[in-house]
Amino acid sequence: MGTLYFILSLSILVVLHEFGHFIAARAFKTRVEKFYLFFDFLFPIPTLLNFALFKKKIGDTEYGIGWFPLGGYVKIAGMMDESMDEEALKLPPKPDEYRSKKNWQKLIIMLGGILMNLLLGWLIYSQLLFWGGDTHLPADGVKNGIHVDSVGVYAGFRDGDQILSHDGGQKFRSFKFITTEILLDDVKTVEIKRNGELKTITLPADLVPKAVASRSRSMIEYRIPCLVGELAKDNVIKGKLQKGDVIIGINDSVITYFDQAPPLVASLKEKDANITLLRGKDTMHVTVKVPKTGLLGFRPPSDLKLYAGYLEFSELHFGFFQSFGAGAEKAYITIKYYLKQFKLIFSPTVQGYKQLGGFGTMASMYQDDMDLAGFLSLTAFISLVLAVMNLLPIPMLDGGYVIMLLVETIIRRPLNEKFVDFIQKIGFIFIIALMLWGNGNDLYRWVMTKFFHAG
Repeated sequence: MGTLYFILSLSILVVLHEFGHFIAARAFKTRVEKFYLFFDFLFPIPTLLNFALFKKKIGDTEYGIGWFPLGGYVKIAGMMDESMDEEALKLPPKPDEYRSKKNWQKLIIMLGGILMNLLLGWLIYSQLLFWGGDTHLPADGVKNGIHVDSVGVYAGFRDGDQILSHDGGQKFRSFKFITTEILLDDVKTVEIKRNGELKTITLPADLVPKAVASRSRSMIEYRIPCLVGELAKDNVIKGKLQKGDVIIGINDSVITYFDQAPPLVASLKEKDANITLLRGKDTMHVTVKVPKTGLLGFRPPSDLKLYAGYLEFSELHFGFFQSFGAGAEKAYITIKYYLKQFKLIFSPTVQGYKQLGGFGTMASMYQDDMDLAGFLSLTAFISLVLAVMNLLPIPMLDGGYVIMLLVETIIRRPLNEKFVDFIQKIGFIFIIALMLWGNGNDLYRWVMTKFFHAG
């Protein structure tokens, strides 16, 4: 289901992005030859395996669904695009072609898709805030302290610490932003309470490279009881544990928090685990054989209201018009931190390019049991990410076209066609190489995890 959610989300975003180009082109009476979800050829080779699952021509435009499920495109007459149709560009420009339009019109056509992605992300965030409000967990709302992984330990934190502020009393935006702000906002010190004593942690200078290299997803997490939530399909506790049970012991070890259970279970691979649990007011004992994966097959519940007493939330509610301002702020923060994260790819010390992911990484963000709000929120996030990515000044991306148009406007003449053709091909090769690299990383990590059980 997670994979299907990802495909649905990406399909919606591709159609709306291309519709942005389409509607802008039609507004300036520019002919659009094709409007396709997915590719009707083996991308990136436009002459190979040309066929569509569905197509219908209406007016000058052929609408269709391609067989190769990777994005989509609009073919605007008189413009070099994914189809790499160079023959059409050798003919004299026609009045209804992109080449014949004024630069400011071309600029709007090229920005149409990006604007649509920005608009969609903003509107989704706004309406989610209007209908559901914003459940905010302050840093000091985590009553039982934090759990940290090896990167968190390297940073100087310990299980049970309570995070108060940073850099001399500055408050974190919320608990969920602590890791983001530490890694991306150049935080130097963090004030904590440990065993009732106030302390100041000075963060290591090489914390960011360390976190990126480890692909840490849980540097800092809140501590919650070991509550059984969603069950995986391959769980081994079916019929013995059920949703809502609270695990309080495994063999001779007391389990107070969820983070204490996974390493203990992992140490019992292919052995029996005697589990003590609370079911309502009853204390029960069950025995489960731990598989060689070292996993019982459940996650904590996603409903944070179940952790009353452990987490203290504050809720914000917005009126209809207020929600648009709040949605704009949330979209701005999303783009801000994504850009900061993106810069790490090119950092010689961080070497973020080594951790670059592709479609597999994106698909892994979608959970099988996610609700509508979670699906929409993730769709909004990826819509904003696509807007940023398409605005990069790389030839063949929308941002590359925009840069060339701005240069032509400044020099008041078209760029040399052979030069434009050359840099378009260079950009195309770069984009393909980037896609191969990211998806290759995904494949490598999947193989290592699947067959060698390496992180």
